[in-house]
Amino acid sequence: MKYVKLGSSGLEVSKICLGCMSFGEANRGSHTWTLNEESSRTIIKGALEAGINFFDTANVYSDGTSEEITGRALADFANRDEVVIATKVHGRMRPGPNGAGLSRKAIMAEIDNSLRRLGTDYVDLYQIHRLDHNTPIEETMEALHDVCKA
Repeated sequence: MKYVKLGSSGLEVSKICLGCMSFGEANRGSHTWTLNEESSRTIIKGALEAGINFFDTANVYSDGTSEEITGRALADFANRDEVVIATKVHGRMRPGPNGAGLSRKAIMAEIDNSLRRLGTDYVDLYQIHRLDHNTPIEETMEALHDVCKA
């Protein structure tokens, strides 16, 4: 496997990133075509054996079950310091006015939830899944900065 720097950071990632949107419980969320945990684990293990160290998921994929499956498989098959975990924030995860979006409140709640589901105390790359036109970009960027500094 070849590895490259991620953007202008010092982080080295495999040229291939395994997207984990297809992992999850089919009866949760809007993706009825997802793979179950056993099939997902087989793919993740194979990716690790091929040298892939970069795994991307999101809080909304199968209502969080993609993060759960990905986190458990990586904990079982890899050393945490040897993999790069990316996840995303934006979509609706709970009812109510702050259950989605990129407000400070939503970001802070969702990073905690993602960390719990992934079974780790940090993610290497935390991304916004799409823009939130109802939240000032300054609020979003400050919240993301604070997540990085925490």
